[in-house]
Amino acid sequence: MNAEQSVPGPDAESGPASEPVLDPEDAKIITLARSARARNRTPEGAAVRDATGRTYAAVSVALPSLKLSALEVAVAMAVSSGAERLEAAAIVSEADGLTASVVAAALDLKAGAVFLAAPDGSVVAVQRRAS
Repeated sequence: MNAEQSVPGPDAESGPASEPVLDPEDAKIITLARSARARNRTPEGAAVRDATGRTYAAVSVALPSLKLSALEVAVAMAVSSGAERLEAAAIVSEADGLTASVVAAALDLKAGAVFLAAPDGSVVAVQRRAS
């Protein structure tokens, strides 16, 4: 049995899936990730919420000597501030789904859920940690 389960987003043949009902705190990190992405004009934004409720928003880093995804940067910010566990993470990009490599950093800190949202904020996929 996997420790995580993935919930796919809309199915192309049957039309859009119904929007999952989001907790207000989860909606907040999606908004933070969207804002970071728009403010910096980057293809990807992310935000995480730690176990104490603190939030961290970031964008991807693409330097000649350093490449980090937005989620990796947000997780690094949380860890450098003392976070030992994440309640949730959100990624905003034009990606179709979540992969193990994309969510690995969040799962290292036992994130309860990782949301993938489109640039308009609609949830495309959710990966939840199994209880």
